[in-house]
Parts: sequence; C-alpha cells; structure tokens
Amino acid sequence: MGKIGETTLQIDLTALEHNYTYLRSKIAPKTKFLAVVKAFAYGSDMVSIAQKMEQLGVDYLAVAYVKEGVLLRDAGIKTPILVLHPLPSNFDEIIDRCLEPSLYSRKILSEFLQVAKSKNQKDYPVHIKFNTGLNRLGFNETDVDFVSEKLKGNKAVKVASVFSHLAASEDLDEKSFSLNQINAFKRISDGLTQKLGYAPMRHMLNTSGILNYPEAQFEMVRSGIGLYGYGNDANIDAQLRPVASLKTIISQIHHIGENETVGYNRAYTSESARTTATLPLGHADGIGRQYGNGKASVLIHGKKAPIIGNVCMDMIMVDVTGIDCQEGDEALVFGSGNSAEDFAAGAKTISYEILTAISQRVKREVIAG
Repeated sequence: MGKIGETTLQIDLTALEHNYTYLRSKIAPKTKFLAVVKAFAYGSDMVSIAQKMEQLGVDYLAVAYVKEGVLLRDAGIKTPILVLHPLPSNFDEIIDRCLEPSLYSRKILSEFLQVAKSKNQKDYPVHIKFNTGLNRLGFNETDVDFVSEKLKGNKAVKVASVFSHLAASEDLDEKSFSLNQINAFKRISDGLTQKLGYAPMRHMLNTSGILNYPEAQFEMVRSGIGLYGYGNDANIDAQLRPVASLKTIISQIHHIGENETVGYNRAYTSESARTTATLPLGHADGIGRQYGNGKASVLIHGKKAPIIGNVCMDMIMVDVTGIDCQEGDEALVFGSGNSAEDFAAGAKTISYEILTAISQRVKREVIAG
C-alpha cells in the first residue's frame, strides 16, 4: 500500500468483496441483496464502493437522500437505487434520474403519485415503508387500506417492494420484540399484496438481521455496516475485514517533564516525564472531542498511544512514552488492528459514528480489489 505522507483514509475494495461474499453466504442464493451506500458509503468513498458493488452483481443500492443518488448516476451507476428518505422538493429529480423513492407517509405517497402522473409515468417503481416498531419513518399497519386504495388501479406507479426496519436486530435480549416486528411485517405485506393483486418484493433484514434472523430474509436483504467490516458482534467482526483504515503521521514529538500540561485548557497534566506526539487531524476531520483525555488510542508501531488532553480542531496529541518512534512515522487511528468499534467504544459510541464522521477534507485512497 506504500507509505502515506498525510492523513489518509484508505479504502480496501478486496476487504469489501470479502465482506460481501461472507454476508451472501448467510442467505439463500435466490435472495436479492441491497447494498447500503448512504453517507459517502459509511464515510468512505460512495462512487468507488458503488462501482465495486455493481461489479459484484448486487441487485440494489440504497442512499438516504436524493443528491446521493444523483451523484451515483452522474458517476455512471446503472444499478437500481432506493432513496430511503426522499422529500417532496426532490420528486421531479427522482424521476428524471431514475431513482426509486421510499414512500413512508400519506403526504409523501399522495404527492409522489401526483408528480408521477404529471410526468406521464407508467409503472414507475416505488417502495412502501411500514413502521413495525422503530417509530422513525413508515406507514402504520392501520394504513394498509389507505395505501392499497391509493395504488390499486394507479397506472403511474408500481410497488417494487414493501419493507420495514428492525429496531434491535443485534440485541438477542430483544428477540421477542424483533420476532413481533417480523410477524407484524408478514401480516402487513400479506395484506397489502392481497389488496394490490400482485406481490412486491419484501425486505426487512439489516446486517444483524441477516445474521440473527435468516428465516425472515424474504425476497431481499439490506446490508450497510457489515459490508464495511463490522457486524455488531465481536465473533462476527472476526469474520469480516475493515474496509476503511484511517492513517496519519507524527508531525512533531515533544519531551515534557513532570507536572507539565498539554493542549487547550491544560486538560492533561503529566505525572512524570513523558513523550508526546502531535498528529495532524482533529475534530474538523471527524475525531470529536469525546475521544480526548484518554478515551481512545491510536496505534504506532503496533503499540497503543492514548489521546491526551482535549482534541483540537486540526490536531490531537498522543502519549508515545516507551514507543520507539520519530517524526514522520505512521499512526493508525482505526482499521485492521485497531477497529473503529474499539476506537469508538472508549467514548461510549459506535463504529457507525466514527466511520461516517470522517471529514471530506481527509484524503481518500482507494486500494483496488
């Protein structure tokens, strides 16, 4: 991979293929696979990830917002793209760019039908989302009649899928709640299918759902975090490979004495003579202040160097006492050997947050698979 010269997020497409192959092995060959590439593909590089997913033959991609889908279309992506959280102001653009909206409320459904009709569409693919307990987006079970009445006989659109989202698929202590969600979704999708007179695809499982509830894979599954190397379980993480590795270099080394302070507000005070290293990344790069004051560590030559003092906008300081290192040496913030899950845990957050927080000013380097 070569030696880096600046803070760099390396994106390993071989690891992505490995994770996809692993997740595919957990579902039936006939089950379709949707790859979630929202939020710059979980903070990495959306276009490169989508291109690799397309090459591997995924059936669908998913983004959160319309502008993410437009970016992929501009890059030449042809795979169907589900927009999970469309807004009415973007409905014209959705159709113009051949994106497929999730319709999740009476207002959204009614307004999209009007736009599709005004643009002379026929059987335009839409996806109907039902809320089964996450209470975030989605129609309720009591809306089945409303949805079917609006759609039945409507020539402008056709339901490509009906879907829902598990609230706690990674937590087996919540298994009864998850099973209740799955059973509710079966009732809803069966009722809607009967009223529509045709059978849309059904999908409900996210990464942890694929692993914990394979009996509910229906016609398609969705995976986001698992593709990027994290399975919300240490045993699963061991089977996956981190796609993104955030690396930086040592800008300067300081030797400080006992009772000297480091950083803003003198947040760190040395108890003895210490050696510190300053690294060129900070909260403007996505390493939030919550990771400071010993809450997270980087790896330098395979050894942990805790972040000391407050995280600055463009810099962090780490304790390298006892580590044989010099200015210009590489530091691994997260990746293979220091996972984003481990890095995040000390600050009581999750891998999703640190991965998606990495600023667009950080250089991206794609390692082709």
